[in-house]
Amino acid sequence: MRLLEIFVIAVTLTAQTKAPAIDGIRRDELKADLFFLASDAMRGRLTNTQEYQIAGEWIASRFARLGLKPLTEDGSFFQRFDLVTARLGESNRLIIGGAEARRVARMGEEYYPLAYSGNGEVRGSAVLVGYGVKADEHGWDDYRGRDLKGSIVMLFEGDPAPDDPKSIFDGLVTSEYANSLRKALLAQESGARAILVVSSRRDREGPRSFASSGSGYWPKNPARIERYQLAGYTERIRIPVVQISQGVAEHILGSDLEALRKQADGAGGAVFAHSAMPLELVASVSRTVVTDRNIVAKLDGADPKLKQEAVIISAHHDHDGSDGARVFNGADDNGSGTVGVLEIAEAYVEAARGGNRAKRTMIFALWGSEERGLLGSWAWVEHPLWPLEHTVATLNMDMIGRNEEIPEGGGRRFNGLTPQSGAANANSVHVMGYSFNPDLAAAVRQANREIDLTLRMEYDNNRSQLVRRSDQWPFLQRKVPSVFFHTGLHPDYHTTGDRPERIEYGKMERIVRLVYQTSWDVANAAGRPRVPAKREIPPAK
Repeated sequence: MRLLEIFVIAVTLTAQTKAPAIDGIRRDELKADLFFLASDAMRGRLTNTQEYQIAGEWIASRFARLGLKPLTEDGSFFQRFDLVTARLGESNRLIIGGAEARRVARMGEEYYPLAYSGNGEVRGSAVLVGYGVKADEHGWDDYRGRDLKGSIVMLFEGDPAPDDPKSIFDGLVTSEYANSLRKALLAQESGARAILVVSSRRDREGPRSFASSGSGYWPKNPARIERYQLAGYTERIRIPVVQISQGVAEHILGSDLEALRKQADGAGGAVFAHSAMPLELVASVSRTVVTDRNIVAKLDGADPKLKQEAVIISAHHDHDGSDGARVFNGADDNGSGTVGVLEIAEAYVEAARGGNRAKRTMIFALWGSEERGLLGSWAWVEHPLWPLEHTVATLNMDMIGRNEEIPEGGGRRFNGLTPQSGAANANSVHVMGYSFNPDLAAAVRQANREIDLTLRMEYDNNRSQLVRRSDQWPFLQRKVPSVFFHTGLHPDYHTTGDRPERIEYGKMERIVRLVYQTSWDVANAAGRPRVPAKREIPPAK
């Protein structure tokens, strides 16, 4: 009997009983909480603002009032971590060639340092190493057999074959191997003294030209919303890392870039080119540390053995703040998921008070700074307060209060999504991550038998990148079974129109009950969901 069949049988036996206190999850309580959290007074809960801090204190006070336990050593509900912001220094330069054929690259138009770049001056020549990826699970190694000690490494941005829906690198979804910071760490470990990241093949497309992206990356006037990164990552980069245009890359290599890129797309790590042209590179970036926090609490499990394992129910509580009188309330994104976590936590407490405590430990997590790059959940998987190997599943909610509505000609924000009306999605909810963990997807289907929502499992291989755009993604990368509940994008997404009075509270109530029922079944099952040794990429939708 296959593991999937064993787990489904175990869950089926559990799911014959409705989760205790599930009827206590009510739309009026969700609505009351959301009208506070997404009110104009909360000013959009932007990272490093007073209102963001107030939201965190409010969540912690709710955990305390429920009698939940903290996981931190200091006895608070806050897991603290550091972020950094960056400012461009004054002495950046890139000089190509020697005295007889010297070219000074234009800052912002042909190159710019990345925010996590180390500071320093380097001279040498460049070596192209394809995409700069080492992925043992795919038999891919761009560094195989190469001695790069002391070299300036040049590498292509992104994944190999990014437009191939059957790519081994997560199909159309940009895999974590494409992360330029992670590539920089790998190149640094391989002996590189500096890194040149060649901009995407799409940088020649009109408004997405390299000069346009450069001016946006380091604007002359500070942006309203700061660019944050985890301090724990940036502190590890000690060498200069700069982004360069395709034109600069071709000048350095003396070769047609697209021909090299095509080789790299299908080579499995065999593309290698060396330039004898001397380079001089100086990178200068200054940083400021900002403290952030996740809000987490637990309810101990009842089973003496199984309580050593945990199920995480999560959402992010931050949004995009305000711009003068314009408030980006973030009611759906993601006030809806936040109040859903609070309501589920209350249901678990009520069940325990009635003598029905889950066998496994339940962890309730509200992640910080998701909108800034999933930073709170990445901070957790880097330094988890509960061992990842003892984390049975993560059930993440992000935007669970509306109907998916994709307008004709909606533009890049709806890239890869089929135009559709909100009315057609009045009963539907997306469950993403299904192809990463079929066991957990089966548990969601089982829990839905009485709730009877329309479950849509179709975006795990889509240009919209939705499967990697919320806090389940770091857990999926660490092989923790995880799914993402999401009612879909709509024209109010990331606008001032995302207000609490536009939420579908009846539908939201049913989704929160679905998440609760799923978590209850998984928390009480004899076995635990498994992650397949090899994920099969689903057809693109």
